[in-house]
Amino acid sequence: MKASRSPARFRAYGAAAQRGAAACRAAFAIAAMGILSACEKNTFVPPPPPKVEVAAPVQRPFTRYLEATGNTAAFKNVDLVARVQGFLQSINYRDGAFVKEGTSLFTIEPETYKLKLEQAQAAETGAQASLKQAEADFKRQQELVQRQAVSQATLDTSTANRDNAQANLLQAQVNTKIAAVNYGYTNVTAPFDGVVSAHLVSIGELVGASSPTQLATIVALDPIYVNFNVNEQDVLRIREEARRRGITPDDLRQLPVEVGLQTETGFPHKGKLDYAAATLNQSTGTLPVRGVLPNADRALLPGFFVRVRVPLDQVQNALFVPDVALGADQAGRYVLVVNGENVVEQRRVRIGPLDNGLRVIEEGLKANDRVITTGLLRAIPGQKVDPQLKTVEAQPASAK
Repeated sequence: MKASRSPARFRAYGAAAQRGAAACRAAFAIAAMGILSACEKNTFVPPPPPKVEVAAPVQRPFTRYLEATGNTAAFKNVDLVARVQGFLQSINYRDGAFVKEGTSLFTIEPETYKLKLEQAQAAETGAQASLKQAEADFKRQQELVQRQAVSQATLDTSTANRDNAQANLLQAQVNTKIAAVNYGYTNVTAPFDGVVSAHLVSIGELVGASSPTQLATIVALDPIYVNFNVNEQDVLRIREEARRRGITPDDLRQLPVEVGLQTETGFPHKGKLDYAAATLNQSTGTLPVRGVLPNADRALLPGFFVRVRVPLDQVQNALFVPDVALGADQAGRYVLVVNGENVVEQRRVRIGPLDNGLRVIEEGLKANDRVITTGLLRAIPGQKVDPQLKTVEAQPASAK
């Protein structure tokens, strides 16, 4: 028969279950304390400083230029006109041709003026003969008066005739010269070496009838002028620099001038400064300046729009940084540098021209500064960085 479960046995099972539950709660508590203890030992570790590339400014000589835009102009530009009246007999050149000084370009009915010259020469010859006769009569009357053979009135008449003959000869000589000049005007020649434009009149056309008639234009292309303007601030700066260096206005007018066309690289045309106006243009606040350049190959034509630069001085140890290293805000331009403690600093700088991707720094930077060139977005002023030293290639001075 089955043994019946007594109350004592049930009590024993209950006590065992309670002991097991208590043991489980103790084990859970111990495990929880261990986890909490481990969490208390896990402290915050900050991220490492961001890496940035830094470089020292490039040092090399640098020429400071005054840059402007301008226009070329003819060294000489003359309208050829008919200064005597007549029919145009011939055109002695090809339109647009280059001619030398003295080349005959137009002929204007010379026969009439040649005859007038011969007529004046004949009158001059007659006046010379009359003067010779009057002088001989004067001498004869002078001798007779000394011998009291004739009266003084006769000598006075002879003297007047001699003086009148001298005046007539002088008038005849002037008429001959005028006739010669007018005869010379019938042959229109080139006043200098240059290119002659297309003729404006045709053969057989009457010219010089009521006023001088323009026949063509001749332009001298070698040398050639370049005109440009300098603003007032640059004028003040140049004058101050000239006083500091003891340069006279005559020395300034001998400064080199370099010119480049819009389709050319750099400034291949070289000349010199030869004129600066005495006063500024009040309406524009600029000073008109002119340079002159040799133009033997006639690469420059009057009216071209050109780029101009004038070297002012040379800095022996100019500082350059990559142009991408520069920043800008409302206060101006700046660079980010890393100090001796690897902390980023912002430096205000005054910049100069751009030369082959490198920007001239005129103020605000030292030769031993470490300028951040890459990783600018990770560099925050006042924060530490991990600088990686790089070298900026020193570009040669630009020949632009």
